[in-house]
Amino acid sequence: MAGETFHTLIAKNRRNSFILIGGFMLFFIAMGLLIGLVWGGGDAAFSVIIAVIAALIAFGCTLGSYFGGSSVLLGMSGAKEIQHADDPQLFNVVEEVCLAGGMPLPRIFLINDTAMNAFATGRNPQNASVAITAGLRAKLTRAELQGVMAHEMSHVRNYDILYSMLMAVMVGVLVLMCDIFLRSMFWGSGRRNRSNRDSKDGGLQTIIMILALVMAIITPILARIIQMSLSREREYLADADSVALTRDPEGLISALQKLGGDTEVLETASRATAGLYFVQPIKKFEKRASGMLSTHPSITDRVERLRQLAV
Repeated sequence: MAGETFHTLIAKNRRNSFILIGGFMLFFIAMGLLIGLVWGGGDAAFSVIIAVIAALIAFGCTLGSYFGGSSVLLGMSGAKEIQHADDPQLFNVVEEVCLAGGMPLPRIFLINDTAMNAFATGRNPQNASVAITAGLRAKLTRAELQGVMAHEMSHVRNYDILYSMLMAVMVGVLVLMCDIFLRSMFWGSGRRNRSNRDSKDGGLQTIIMILALVMAIITPILARIIQMSLSREREYLADADSVALTRDPEGLISALQKLGGDTEVLETASRATAGLYFVQPIKKFEKRASGMLSTHPSITDRVERLRQLAV
């Protein structure tokens, strides 16, 4: 890591993200084909049909999220849009970041909460929004605020929101698909055409069924891990890109350290929206944090990486 520049870190994190997405796609395709083989009694054509249907469902859900996801997320977070006259300094900071990154000015929202956090959403830079809590706005200096806003706008510039949305939809469809399959096994589904097969075919079907059952159990867990890994990689990338935009790593480092010491609970955050935020919004001491995989790297790790960047 020593001597690594923000350019090489950005390139590495993009490469790692594509590898993670590719691994997830392999799980998705393999699970669809295995379920199809079991339900179709070993019929390869039926297996392909099931995999295609699952892919079409995922695509339809993605389209819905693509065009309407941002407004839903902002509504869930209790964010209210503000104008330039409401907070000229905040708008000036965001404008500077956008000019540095060659992006249009996003819509800016305020979340009336004393916890310190922020997030960006939008399918592309032309349809972007950035939301900031009242607590974060009140407690950061201008340089710290610029570092956070550059981080969030980097998510937009690098199409991280699109990546996250795609992964969330695919994980959801995959978990649902595996759950339906497991339930169907208890009701005797996937057994048609096996009674007329010889022992060799029957043995092959048994192997396929066992493999499908094992995959149905472990694949959702692996998919969640891949999704969380992807989210953490995108956070490192946005930190590095923030430095590229502001040329001031200390502002972002200072902001991260302040948020690391914040004990306020962000009530409007949920497990579904946690991955969007600048730092993990659900604190470890909260009951709802139990069993939740972290969507963010530790603040200590993020600060250490930023300190080692050669700007």
